[in-house]
Amino acid sequence: MGGSESTVRKVSFAMDEEDKVRVLPAGVKLSDAVIQRAKDRSHSLPESKPPPSKRSEGGPSATGPPKSQEGRSGKTYTEREEELYRRYEREQALVQEELARIAQRERAAARENLNFAILQERASTVEEIQKAKVLPADLDAWAKQLEKKEAELKRLDTFYKEQLAHLERKNVEYYKLTSEQFHEAANEAEAHIKKRRTEPLCSDLQSGILKCYRDNQQQTLNCSDLAKEYMQCINAAKKKLLVNHG
Repeated sequence: MGGSESTVRKVSFAMDEEDKVRVLPAGVKLSDAVIQRAKDRSHSLPESKPPPSKRSEGGPSATGPPKSQEGRSGKTYTEREEELYRRYEREQALVQEELARIAQRERAAARENLNFAILQERASTVEEIQKAKVLPADLDAWAKQLEKKEAELKRLDTFYKEQLAHLERKNVEYYKLTSEQFHEAANEAEAHIKKRRTEPLCSDLQSGILKCYRDNQQQTLNCSDLAKEYMQCINAAKKKLLVNHG
């Protein structure tokens, strides 16, 4: 039923205090007495219909319509049980259909998620493959760039070394030239400069003044005359030098 395979179901019934069938949450219970009556009915012949009640010619009987032997509901216990069982079957079918729809939706969602994951994984794999293909080309380009840079660095290193050596040679040559020029200029200056006297001027008076100051430390005025003579001697020597060089 409901698009699913039929399954064997266990049905149980219960009788309440008024001898009515009561459906329980776990199913429907059936008392032993009712089960026995159902078995007896299945083996017995069909019941004969009750004869119609006699009515007076003038109208319905004063006693009212006859009561049915089947009870207020007009149905036997077996019919009620079958009706409950059919209702139970219908409810079970609805439940099975709903479960089938839920399972179908879950399977569809799972397939969709799985397909999305597969597509994602494929895209990632393709991307990795493309990267793997591009990587060697990039490595070759990087290697060539490094080789060019190394060659440029070597060229610059050689150039700067040559420039440094050239500057060092220039410095050495300039030092030698300046040294030679200095020595030549010094020799020429020595040749043109006359030798001067190195003897001190007025040495006798200088010695006398020093001795006088040592002897008269408390009375230095006693050496004033000697000091005047020494100054006169110095001035006379300066005038003589100026006259000779003039």
